[in-house]
Amino acid sequence: RKKMRLLLFLITFQCAINNVKTDSASNPNFILMMADDLGIGDLGCYGNRTLRTPNIDRLAEEGVTLTQHIAASPLCTPSRAAFLTGRYAIRSGMAAFSRVGVFLFSASSGGLPSEEITFSRLLKQRGYATALIGKWHLGMNCESSNDFCHHPLSHGFDYFYGLTVTNFRDCKPGQGSVFLKGVQNYLVIPIQITGITLISLAIMQYIGLLKVPFHVLGYCLLITTILLLILILFFYHFRHFNCYLMRDHQIIQQPLSYENLTQRLTKEAVQFIGRNRGAPFLLVLSYLHVHTALYASKSFRGKSRHGLYGDAVEEMDWSVGQVLDVLEKHNLSDKTLVYFTSDQGAHVEEISSSGEVHGGYNGIYKGGKSMNWEGGIRVPGLLRWSGVIQAGAYIDEPTSNMDIFPTIVKLAKAQLPSDRIIDGHDLMPLLQGKVTRSKHEFLFHYCNAYLNAVRWHPENSESVWKVFFFTPNFSPEDSNGCHDSHVCFCHDGFITRHDPPLLFDLSTDPEEKVALTPETENRFYDILRVINLAVDNHTRSLSAVPDQLSWDNLLWKPWLQLCCSSLFESCYCDYDSEGSLLGEHSG
Repeated sequence: RKKMRLLLFLITFQCAINNVKTDSASNPNFILMMADDLGIGDLGCYGNRTLRTPNIDRLAEEGVTLTQHIAASPLCTPSRAAFLTGRYAIRSGMAAFSRVGVFLFSASSGGLPSEEITFSRLLKQRGYATALIGKWHLGMNCESSNDFCHHPLSHGFDYFYGLTVTNFRDCKPGQGSVFLKGVQNYLVIPIQITGITLISLAIMQYIGLLKVPFHVLGYCLLITTILLLILILFFYHFRHFNCYLMRDHQIIQQPLSYENLTQRLTKEAVQFIGRNRGAPFLLVLSYLHVHTALYASKSFRGKSRHGLYGDAVEEMDWSVGQVLDVLEKHNLSDKTLVYFTSDQGAHVEEISSSGEVHGGYNGIYKGGKSMNWEGGIRVPGLLRWSGVIQAGAYIDEPTSNMDIFPTIVKLAKAQLPSDRIIDGHDLMPLLQGKVTRSKHEFLFHYCNAYLNAVRWHPENSESVWKVFFFTPNFSPEDSNGCHDSHVCFCHDGFITRHDPPLLFDLSTDPEEKVALTPETENRFYDILRVINLAVDNHTRSLSAVPDQLSWDNLLWKPWLQLCCSSLFESCYCDYDSEGSLLGEHSG
């Protein structure tokens, strides 16, 4: 009888353990944290020894570190579109054929199309509470200032607190402008030519060399003056027009204040977790750190060994720690999959007006943001789910930020869309050690809408081949970026095309230092043949879609401009100061 009771006890105990595991794996919570322009070499868990990132490093210790985690694009807008949809941005029209590859204005009409299916939409349909806190950068309105067709709440999020565009230098007084050089290069000369032309026509009319009706000249002068005034008004009020904080559909701070901004974002995240601790939730915490303009609160300013950039990284790490602590407080660690990454590599050309380095560190990898060299696309990839995935493991297989889509959709028991191609793959078999090979045999690296490079990881081989069809022209030539233009571009005049393509084996040359040749790699042409076949198959899988980043969709449209007060009051309001709306939201 004693043996029987002991046996029954052991069976009951094992069933209880299995029930705990089943419960943790059934409708888990998801916290997806994305930094902005963070270099893979900025984190202790990826080898940094001078920046303090104990909380992010804790994710690595208690979870899986992906050492070949690839952003689907080296620019914010297309990378984030691919992340949310699990699809290359070219498929949704979120990859630009023009020079500008991201949204610059809040009153642009382009954005993530409503036809696209985001993981937030699928999880919301499964009963998840969903929130996006921080940066969006995927558009807002289409035809009117309140249709919110591209807004986070139109893409499956129940709650939004953050910026609809991004954190520009222009948003913070005294930090310079990302537009000034462009205005000088592309607008000053046309304005001068137009002015000289009108004055010349007026003089010729006056002395009788040309007979043009005065009202025609008057109309031309009037139109030119109005356009010039609108341009001056826009750039004078740029900070007010584009740098504002929203809660759901309401502007609560215009212009944005950087005072305790990370604390406010973190408080919103912590409160969302607390409100939804009894039901499954999805939280996308999209940090403004460490995109310029750099900022850090008083308690972090001047504390790191790497100036304001280091202060910002360490403050972000503090925020990650707050999120992890609240999970422990509510006993949610074993019920929550936590993911940390960056939307692309560090912006190596970011230098302040005083000469301080405001860009991050990409470790051993070449290049940075806006480039498909490894420094621009190889990003942190950390995943933790206590008791479910491996702890302290390293996976050196090609993975993508697009993989998060099918991973969490399957875990939430939602249905993957069957009417479209999903480019990401479920990560769980890799994370749990059930398989050792990534499902990504090929990854396609786009520079805006142009196929720039291809990665091939053949079956039964350790090699990871990478070919470049063109590469950016660095300026100065011996530098590691395009400092003259602030970012690298994808068009002729800014690139060098390669025929045959440049070939690297990342398994032996991750720094992309020495391009292989037919003399140094006897399989050179065989490798190119396989990759070209893969490119053909991939290209055939693409469908024509509207270009969301066309000049028409990029340009500022006054009728789409949101203003929380009036233009005469410089669109000013502040409902998010301490003691007002902060912390009062209960939805």
